[in-house]
Amino acid sequence: MLKLLSVIEAGTISVKQMMEALSLSDWDNFLRRYLNPALKDGLIALLYPDQSKHPEQQYYLTDKGKALLWENKAE
Repeated sequence: MLKLLSVIEAGTISVKQMMEALSLSDWDNFLRRYLNPALKDGLIALLYPDQSKHPEQQYYLTDKGKALLWENKAE
């Protein structure tokens, strides 16, 4: 999970960019192991929350995600 957060840290990012940065090609695996858990835990959020299929949809770190990433960097 921290790998995903560190990829998103710089700002907003698309699913394609996340998968490339993590060197992942299996969409189902990415959803199951990274994206859905991070969304469920409130660590990341959608740029267009009311339009999940928006053509320019991107994700960003929430305050909770930033805090978790910061805590783990401090260790």
